[in-house]
Amino acid sequence: MDIKIFDSPEEVDLFGARMIVELIKSKPSAVIGLSTGRTTKGLHREIVRLYNEERFDISGITFFGQDEVLGVSEQYSGACVRMLRDELIDELGVKDDNFIMLPTESEDPQGACWKFTQTLMERGGVDLLFLGLGENGHLGFNQPGTPFSSRARVSTMTPELESRIRRETGTPPGKYLGGITMGLADVMDCRKLVLGVKGSAKARILRKVIEGPITEMVPATVLRTHPDCTVIADREASQLLGK
Repeated sequence: MDIKIFDSPEEVDLFGARMIVELIKSKPSAVIGLSTGRTTKGLHREIVRLYNEERFDISGITFFGQDEVLGVSEQYSGACVRMLRDELIDELGVKDDNFIMLPTESEDPQGACWKFTQTLMERGGVDLLFLGLGENGHLGFNQPGTPFSSRARVSTMTPELESRIRRETGTPPGKYLGGITMGLADVMDCRKLVLGVKGSAKARILRKVIEGPITEMVPATVLRTHPDCTVIADREASQLLGK
């Protein structure tokens, strides 16, 4: 695991964006995985900025999201597909065929997981997956206790997140809400992984991920067994490392 520490969150964003842009330039058919949340908004802004400045070719690049909220509309502001479109995909003008997402609604979600995985394999497999780190160590909707052998599937969300989404969407208690996600084994199959970590709220969990035991109770610890994983963190997130 390669660990890079930067003085500011903006430097983390720029370094991560440069990694993705350099891959796009060097491999015009690359398959690139994206994440949503507070960690990645700045990253996406930097990619858009670099694209507007340099106008590199993205016509053959496949972008995908590693997870999705299941049980909401695609137009819901908290849906991963909506966030990725607003922050990056539409800004770059990516063709619909080159933007692959798990569904927000499906009569056969497990079948959708199989189709999602097959599509990525047919395009040559994942070249790079950019990950965010949950405060309990989750990756996507792979919550603590998820087997390292897990594959794409319907999963759960934390009670706090579910409560917020129900409130924001007016979803009644009887309607299912959950997550649909790449599994940890799918993540480990990606050729390169980048874990972005920013802010003091992530300091304790980052120390567990890098210095604690490798355990399914902290899903992100599995990244230490990947042959090509880079952690990019700011000073606040890394303040407890080595202590």
